[in-house]
Amino acid sequence: MKIEEIIKTTSPMAIGKRTVLNIMYTQNVLSERFNEILKAYDLSPEQFNVLRILKGQNGKPTNMCVIQERMIAKTSNTTRLVDKLLLKELVTREICPDNRRKMEIAITEKGLELLAELNPKVEYHESALSQNLTAEELEQLNYLLEKFRTINQ
Repeated sequence: MKIEEIIKTTSPMAIGKRTVLNIMYTQNVLSERFNEILKAYDLSPEQFNVLRILKGQNGKPTNMCVIQERMIAKTSNTTRLVDKLLLKELVTREICPDNRRKMEIAITEKGLELLAELNPKVEYHESALSQNLTAEELEQLNYLLEKFRTINQ
């Protein structure tokens, strides 16, 4: 369905505005569907992102700066996210032995088990969303989105 039909406009739109609205609307659709998967696990997308980052550390703890750098949503309050994951016993937080001002965060076995259960559902979600596009179209879409994000100032 075209974005004009979705937002029920009859006025012509400039192509730039139409593109931005399409991207924003699509992002909302993606978020809503992803949130439905995580809701059953009492996780936010940002908390899931932190768990995936920590899993990628392969058992080695990391600090808040590294987590923040790798977050998809850069505006997330990483400390608050880690605090919530601590309460759920999905991560640990300890003072770095080399630098007492630095905290080291690691995923727990419970966190790894949760990801193991969630990952097939997330992978199905991702493949279902991209099934209407060929591999070439997906490559082109990624190229265009990356190019679109490069804003000349």
